[in-house]
Amino acid sequence: MTKDASKKRIDELVDELNEHNYNYYVLSSPTISDFEFDMKLKELEKLETAFPELASADSPTKRVGGEVTKEFRQVVHQYPMLSLGNTYSEQELTDFTNRVKKAIGENVEYVCELKYDGVAVGLRYENGRLVQAITRGDGEKGDDVTANVRTIKSIPLQLRGSEYPILFEIRGEVMLTHDAFEKLNEAKTEIGEAPFANPRNAASGSLKMQDSRLVAERNLDCFLYFILGENLPFGNHYDNLTEARKWGFKIPMFMAKCRTNDDIFDFINYWNNERNNLPFDIDGVVIKVNDFHLQQELGFTAKSPRWAISYKFKAERVSTKLLSIAYQVGRTGAVTPVANLEPVLLAGTTVKRASLHNADIIAKLDVRIGDTVFVEKGGEIIPKIIGVDLEKRSQEAQMVVFQQTCPECGEKLIRTEGESAFYCPNENGCPPQIKGKLEHFISRKAMNIDSLGEGKIELLFEKGLIHNIADLYDLKEKDLLGLEKVFPASEDKKERKISFQKKTTENILSALKASTNVPFPRVLFAIGIRYVGETVAKKLAEHFRNISNLQKASIEELILVSEIGATIAESVFNFLRKESNLQIIERLKSKGIQFEVKEIIEKKSGKLDGKTFVVSGVFKHFQRDEVKIAIEENGGRNASSVSSKTDYIVAGDNMGPAKLEKATQLGVKIISEEEFIGMIR
Repeated sequence: MTKDASKKRIDELVDELNEHNYNYYVLSSPTISDFEFDMKLKELEKLETAFPELASADSPTKRVGGEVTKEFRQVVHQYPMLSLGNTYSEQELTDFTNRVKKAIGENVEYVCELKYDGVAVGLRYENGRLVQAITRGDGEKGDDVTANVRTIKSIPLQLRGSEYPILFEIRGEVMLTHDAFEKLNEAKTEIGEAPFANPRNAASGSLKMQDSRLVAERNLDCFLYFILGENLPFGNHYDNLTEARKWGFKIPMFMAKCRTNDDIFDFINYWNNERNNLPFDIDGVVIKVNDFHLQQELGFTAKSPRWAISYKFKAERVSTKLLSIAYQVGRTGAVTPVANLEPVLLAGTTVKRASLHNADIIAKLDVRIGDTVFVEKGGEIIPKIIGVDLEKRSQEAQMVVFQQTCPECGEKLIRTEGESAFYCPNENGCPPQIKGKLEHFISRKAMNIDSLGEGKIELLFEKGLIHNIADLYDLKEKDLLGLEKVFPASEDKKERKISFQKKTTENILSALKASTNVPFPRVLFAIGIRYVGETVAKKLAEHFRNISNLQKASIEELILVSEIGATIAESVFNFLRKESNLQIIERLKSKGIQFEVKEIIEKKSGKLDGKTFVVSGVFKHFQRDEVKIAIEENGGRNASSVSSKTDYIVAGDNMGPAKLEKATQLGVKIISEEEFIGMIR
């Protein structure tokens, strides 16, 4: 395709994909399937790779991130980002409306909106293009998080139409829906990390991550609720927000114009009852004077506007007695304390247990057995103990001494410096760790052995048929037929019976056989190396190509792989030097499990044997990936970053300045595309 034809097609695809993004993430009304969208996105990526000079900074392909921010730059807000005055009292809210009437008269229109529980940001647009995103910070200045905000698909990079102001700022709340939050915590649990306490903490932590690619995976969302600028289309808040919907912004529908206190309280009471049915967290309602001229007349205090106030819902809190503390062991060995409570009704459900997270939290709260404790739902989802009613503490209340040995196997617990959790080191002899590893191995995102499940794994473990993941592939029909167990009813499950009949057994053995075709990246994820989730496993598999190369890699070589930090590198390095793990891997290999990337590039020559290359820039005769393939075809090795072990940098046009600077410092030889062709000719 010619350059002119490519430009036309790129423009068409950008417009089309932006429209589909808007339909999906803003209107929640997709018009094509995910597969069709992905195919169009891949076509655009291919064209932009072929003609990088035609790629726009606002292209839909840039939503995946890629920019790394070592330090977030502080930026002064053009308009101070003040906090709203808060109240939990209906009388104080009435006092607010009375003050407004006294200052500007009776004929006042208010806008009531939901108060979203997320992270406040200000987005600056120039000529319809997002140019900067800043956090609230201290109100006067905040952190520049533009690279991370650009990955949020509900925030437009380029506005729709042409009827927007040349320069303006729009503010909103970055947050996570309940579904996205639960998926994020599932992923963290899979790699042995502590889950986030609530969606707000998760959104805040995500927005300040250094690698925007990781932010893109978090599926953050954003509601916009306030516009500032000199040439806005209307002189009131409500109409400007309504107009901003046409520009592509995700403006919430949950707002209403109100004239009287009764109208305001009707809105508040409705959403106080309905908030548990929303797919995201709110913690109150914001009431604003609608007219901009009246807002200016009312003015500001040092900390907040006089024309707005937030009415905060009281977080439902109950008190109950702490009966005991149990200790649960996860598949990575992390030991989590769980409070057993006298049953109490909280936010529509009966709560009998609450997380205490770790020993530090217990010490900070000074929780004791027998105490009357206050319980809330963190982020309206997770029950947590937030304090102790000291007035009700009895003389018999017992101080909590954190478990020193594993509650399951008796092994002495360890605590790594800098970490909050205690761990059981007996990973191959501790029952919940063994069962947890087995359940992780068969899970859908790992080996996908769907004929097995938690109950069947527990039964096979109890019968002594499996002690590790390799034992699964030694199972025979005679081992399974006739096995059965009745699992008694629990709080959240009915009584159930598991029985290995003929068909069940055949399905399990067939699924195990089929799993030998699962590709290496998923196998690497499935074997359960701490901190190695799906993304990290894929990066390692693609870089090292097989388990043998991965075993030989030093910690320094592991860190050179994109997205691999010191903690992950040490975990992988240590796992692959433990004899019991190596034995399991060898057994799995003998059963046909995939421990190499199948698409191994056929070696054509040894001209580049032993040489390590970094490829950077845009080339005339090759795509960048074709240069990398040519390196491997001739015996060389590709690296993603420059180090003292790099032999050559193959440099095209627009070589990365950081790579150039590092190469100069280390004295690494830089060769042109033509020189590289000469080496392999």
